[in-house]
Amino acid sequence: MSPHTSAPRVASAGAAVSLDRLGGVVAVLIGVALFVAPFVTYRANRIVAGEARMLLDALPMAMAVGVMSVALGVALVAATIRQPILRLSAAALGLAVIFLAVGRAPGFVTPPGNTFARVSPAFGFWLLTLAFALLVADSITRLRLGPFARLAALAVAAAAMAMLLLSGAWDGLSLLKEYATRADSFWREARQHLFLALGSLAAATLVGLPLGMVCYRVPRIKTAILQVLNIIQTIPSIALFGILMVPLSILSAKVPLAAALGIHGIGAAPAFVALFLYSLLPVVANTVVGLEQVPASVVDAARGMGLSKRQRLFQVELPLAFPIILTGIRIVLVQNLGLATVAALIGGGGFGTFVFQGIGQTAIDLVLLGAIPTVALSFMAAVILDAAIDLARGPSRD
Repeated sequence: MSPHTSAPRVASAGAAVSLDRLGGVVAVLIGVALFVAPFVTYRANRIVAGEARMLLDALPMAMAVGVMSVALGVALVAATIRQPILRLSAAALGLAVIFLAVGRAPGFVTPPGNTFARVSPAFGFWLLTLAFALLVADSITRLRLGPFARLAALAVAAAAMAMLLLSGAWDGLSLLKEYATRADSFWREARQHLFLALGSLAAATLVGLPLGMVCYRVPRIKTAILQVLNIIQTIPSIALFGILMVPLSILSAKVPLAAALGIHGIGAAPAFVALFLYSLLPVVANTVVGLEQVPASVVDAARGMGLSKRQRLFQVELPLAFPIILTGIRIVLVQNLGLATVAALIGGGGFGTFVFQGIGQTAIDLVLLGAIPTVALSFMAAVILDAAIDLARGPSRD
């Protein structure tokens, strides 16, 4: 065989062992988490400063070595293997192992009979979670899953997390102890959080869709309306809550019906109105953009078929604009789930109640009790509405 024929084989062999860039980042994160960052934090009680415990000190030796072996194996797969299924399987295994391991840590590091000590996941655990989650997200992106497959993956992940929580494997962690003492208030604030986020979205959709149609039909007022909504969007949330407190207080004092409906200067009312105002711009703007992007040829064809202006709007233009309108609704929902946290500052309730209580008490696990569900709800909303947008667009023509 001539030298010229063997060169391509050498090149292809070199390409086969080339490092994956994202996988290299994931491997570095895993290395830092295992050998530099603490895995858990031990505290004598819920508010004192904690003691960092590395992985080898947080778990029985055999379990710690097993966790390290699995994590290093995931790092190797991430850096050297390109097949999405293998990468996804490795990341899922890594998440399962560290989630089970962190639940074992309290029983190992806490002295027998001590009911005051608290054990919390530390930076190393969260860094491993981030690394494995990045690998999961990258694998799912490379697999190019359809909307139903993405929804199924989300359902599997949610079911696995629910089984883990219900199994009691995490009951020794400080986060679950905070939940156990506040279970009733947790679900009450969860309902309030969803009411603020979903209720304001529903109100903004009912107002924003017709307003967007008016802007589309009457271009003269479109610029003025969008500029006003842009100005509202630039006002910081705390400032807007404060601005709304005065007129709502006056309304409550002057109108007995408003007071009977629970409208006051503080509480849920100003938070709901503020979220409603923040929600208008994405809904109105996306409605206008969606209607403007309907092909003129389609509108002309509908006109040629004898459809009236109203029929063209509701039977042709709005259905074609719906994916873009739904994109605006997705933006609003994710935005409102986050902003609703701030409502707790004015007595509006929601998960922000735990966040600000935890900050005031320097209890990080209480902060996480409010922050983690907020992040989880935002992520789930994004995945579900992304799938809905893909379904609304119809089959891909790529």
